[in-house]
Parts: sequence; structure tokens; C-alpha cells
Amino acid sequence: MALLPDKRIAQLVEEEKMIDPFVEELLTHDKVSYGLSSYGYDLRVAREPFEVFSNARNAVIDPKCFSQEALVRVEASEEDGSVIIPPNSFALARSVEYFRIPRNILAICLWKSTYARCGIIVNVTPFEPEWEGHVTLEISNTTSLPAKIYAGEGLAQVLFFEAEEVCATSYKDRGGKYMGQKGITLPMVS
Repeated sequence: MALLPDKRIAQLVEEEKMIDPFVEELLTHDKVSYGLSSYGYDLRVAREPFEVFSNARNAVIDPKCFSQEALVRVEASEEDGSVIIPPNSFALARSVEYFRIPRNILAICLWKSTYARCGIIVNVTPFEPEWEGHVTLEISNTTSLPAKIYAGEGLAQVLFFEAEEVCATSYKDRGGKYMGQKGITLPMVS
């Protein structure tokens, strides 16, 4: 597998509609950067409400039987688009971009150093061949202080790897449970 440079990513976007909407350059303008970078794509976090984990209702986190009682919806600030993640807490959000991963591509999503230096970690699983959807972003505030996340700005970087041959069974072939997700998708077991 080879890590894809910016020109090849842009080519796949044009041919396969791999990222929509696509920003063809890295934009900063007093924001956490987003768009096409040298060897990846910095995705943005959407402005729709975040789902923040809370112990207010004494819920138990169970991936086999997930209860929304564990979550509190938090709207982005009208003033600056920020959302506060409480200390030592966790939130779910979604990407602005919709991804369509070609059959010979594997994508890995990593957190951006701007947030990592503030104790904010973004955990996202790989985007498997022929997966498509909005990315559900898992955001951890590992600090003992409240932390701001800015909707509409960069949150994580996606790296794309191209295989020399296509896989025998893609995510789509398996009927993957998170296929075509829109909005924040909660955990499920099928």
C-alpha cells in the first residue's frame, strides 16, 4: 500500500467523488485548518448538535445495548460555533464531508496536532474499501479543564492508502452496519 499525495487524492475526488464537499487547498484564515494537505485531507466537524456523554442519568455504556440516556445534546455557540466538552469527557459529532472510499483505498483518520496539544484526541476507526458516509467523530477531552471544539473547522486528518490490487471483500460487500451513515451514528451490534 502506498500513501497518496495531494494530486492523487484530488484525482480520486474528481473521478470517484470521494469527498463531498471537497476543499482543494488547506485553508487556515484564523481557523483550525481544513482541506487538502500534502498527503491527506483535514476534515471539518459539522455544526449540528454534538452528543456529549454525561453521568447525569447514571447510564451504563454498553456497545451491545447502547442507551441514549448516556448522552446530552449540546448546540454550537451562535457567536463562534464552539462547543464545550467537559473535563475528562467524551463527545460524538459528525464530519461536514461525506466520504465514498473506492474499492482499492483504505483511509485512516488521525487527530490534528492543534487539538492534540490541548489534550483533545479524536478517535476514528479506518474507512474501509467501499465504505461511504459522514464520519462519526469520537472526541475525548483528556484534560481536567473544559475544552472548546470549533464547528465548521478542521478536527482530524484523513490519510489515504492505495493498494496494488483490490480487496476480495469490501465493506459494501459485507453489508457493513455503518454503511451510508448520515449524522451521528451511535454504536450498534448486528
